[in-house]
Amino acid sequence: MRQLIERDLAVNWHPYSQMKLSHPIPIIKGEGAYLFAEDGQKYLDMVSSWWVSIHGHANPTIAKAVFNQLNTLEQVIFAGFTHEPAILLSERLLNLLPSNQQKVFYSDNGSTAVEVALKMCLQLGHNLGRPKNKILAFKEGYHGDTFGAMSVSERGHWTAPFSDKLFDVIFIDPPTSLNLEQTKELIREHAAETACLIYEPLIQGAGGMLMHSAEDLSELMAFCRSLGILLIQDEVFVGFGRTGTLFAADQLSVAPDVMCFSKGLTGGTMAMGITTCTDEIYQAFYSDEKQKALFHGHSFTASPIGCAAALASLEILLSADCQQQLDSIHKKHLAFLGKLMLHPKIQQPRLMGTVLAFEYHTAERDGYFHSAQEFLYQEFLKRNIIMRPLGNTIYLVPPYCIKEEELEYVYDIILEVLDC
Repeated sequence: MRQLIERDLAVNWHPYSQMKLSHPIPIIKGEGAYLFAEDGQKYLDMVSSWWVSIHGHANPTIAKAVFNQLNTLEQVIFAGFTHEPAILLSERLLNLLPSNQQKVFYSDNGSTAVEVALKMCLQLGHNLGRPKNKILAFKEGYHGDTFGAMSVSERGHWTAPFSDKLFDVIFIDPPTSLNLEQTKELIREHAAETACLIYEPLIQGAGGMLMHSAEDLSELMAFCRSLGILLIQDEVFVGFGRTGTLFAADQLSVAPDVMCFSKGLTGGTMAMGITTCTDEIYQAFYSDEKQKALFHGHSFTASPIGCAAALASLEILLSADCQQQLDSIHKKHLAFLGKLMLHPKIQQPRLMGTVLAFEYHTAERDGYFHSAQEFLYQEFLKRNIIMRPLGNTIYLVPPYCIKEEELEYVYDIILEVLDC
């Protein structure tokens, strides 16, 4: 294993890692909720490998679909050409989304799905001769690492080197019954120049699994719509079952104008991003003037293999067995939440769908760079559990295939680590 680590460090640069301090673990196999290391260790993947492997690893249904597609059509340019897997995926996905979602634009990850959404909303005004140049976004939000996505995400140490290259954004608090009226006043001041509001619905993932209510968000969405502000709903993390419904949109009384998807889209098998929109937005680009087209694309746009994987993942997600698993995970989390509430080192325990989160309380200020992060990560790793605390925020985002006894083991280990 040491040789593999040395070889890796000689050639690879890992994401969100201080490489001088990093010691990557060589993984040689995945199966179900587990990852198997080169040294024989077996790890329970409680972060679904960065929130993407919703059905666990090496799912045979998805693997078979990918294999069959590889033997039929592996790739074709999506500008001027099309293929059945992309048509079928768009049809099936749109059938599950709010009825106002009518068109699908393919890209290759969550950040690019957001970039496409922002470009749609900004260019729409340009195409109609009514340009708007301001964007609203939630504080503590995260939408990706490309420049547009960084611009609408919370500013901090990770964006500081690029601060003068990011466009201006008006940041507002996620909605609560206490701040809604004040937030509405701020939005009203800038409404005439504001193209869109972008937000993570119900759970702000990378911001620390922060949660807000469907009722408050729906009220904010309705207010923005009344002022002609387009709504971009970033479901990259929360989509495909994480909030307890297929999509966070299913819990809201207002439908967004644009939606973004990635992560669980292909069941964690390969990169793919999707941006959906209303027909009204599409019509602003549908023109005899070529200059009004949406000039955006990626080499692997609508990858036939990715579409095949996504179709198979959807099939699993919609099955009665998987839906029962989602309900079971939520109920198990809920029971454990009762124990957490009694623990003196725990603050703000919270739960939505399959996402359980809480703060590990110390005298140090909460935050992404909290010193407890490394301690917690290593303590769980020693016990063969992969968890990546967001600073001092511990969270569970298990694959849907996880077994009851595996969850019980994780709960026991959490309580053990808390008492270290």
